[in-house]
Amino acid sequence: MVPFQALQAYGIKVDAVCPGKKAGDKCATAVHDFLGHQTYSELRGHYFVLTASFDDIDASMYDGLVVPGGRAPEYLALNESVLKLVKQFSDSNKPIASICHGQLILAGAGILKEKTCTAYPAVKPVIVAAGAVWKDPEPISTCFVDGNLITGAAWPGHPEFISLFVKALGVKVTGSDKRILFLCGDFMEDYEVMVPFQALQALGCSVDAVCPGKNIGDNCPTAIHDFEGDQTYSEKLGHNFSLNANFEDVMVENYDALVIPGGRAPEYLALNEKVLSIVKQFEEKKKLIASICHGQQILAAADILKVYCISSCKA
Repeated sequence: MVPFQALQAYGIKVDAVCPGKKAGDKCATAVHDFLGHQTYSELRGHYFVLTASFDDIDASMYDGLVVPGGRAPEYLALNESVLKLVKQFSDSNKPIASICHGQLILAGAGILKEKTCTAYPAVKPVIVAAGAVWKDPEPISTCFVDGNLITGAAWPGHPEFISLFVKALGVKVTGSDKRILFLCGDFMEDYEVMVPFQALQALGCSVDAVCPGKNIGDNCPTAIHDFEGDQTYSEKLGHNFSLNANFEDVMVENYDALVIPGGRAPEYLALNEKVLSIVKQFEEKKKLIASICHGQQILAAADILKVYCISSCKA
């Protein structure tokens, strides 16, 4: 979701396909996170809507390829049509960006020989057996480039992963010297915080995420809201989102813009006077404020909406 929506936000045309499925079909996603066990946990994620049909894809129509991780690569690496498509991108020397377990597909396609790359550490034996030069991802957000190949180890590396891919596409980024503040809370919507946070970092912006009562390194649990046939959205547990700044240290004059994610967090953040004071200061200084979904509950509580035409979750 993050690379897909980030690339779209940058104005790049993006198609998502899956073997055996067509445009409009959905793929189930997984939330992989570390919760204190010896390996990662898995929870159900959002349903991801495909935008094109796999059987209609012609590699010559595209400038680059992105291969997400998760469990899907385990079976996609056995699909000859998938491997043929990957080889076509490789033979044309077009940028290929693969992350986490996605490198299983690259190994299956036979394009890793003598390539320097990384992956989720558990994939290392396969990568080495495929003839690649293995690089440990230290820290886990580290990415590597070898020619047209960009590899990352896990979703914390999305900012660098996306930035390197965009650069490989020949895109030039300007005006990235901005400082952005995110107002976070427990059970904010997973992708409403993760996508803009990592997409802005990928552009080179300095992004701080804070939450009342929490400090640098603390986590906010997130929620995944989706529509699954009921009269309203369902809720599932999302990723743990790590804060990188202290709420008590926030000085509005140090930032160029404010982002307020949605989800359930705004219900209680809208009752916090310091949160409302920060929002009012951004408004008084005429700095950019971007709020999504239920985030507008905070804007309403801060009494700054009277002169604006806005949208939000209908509820």
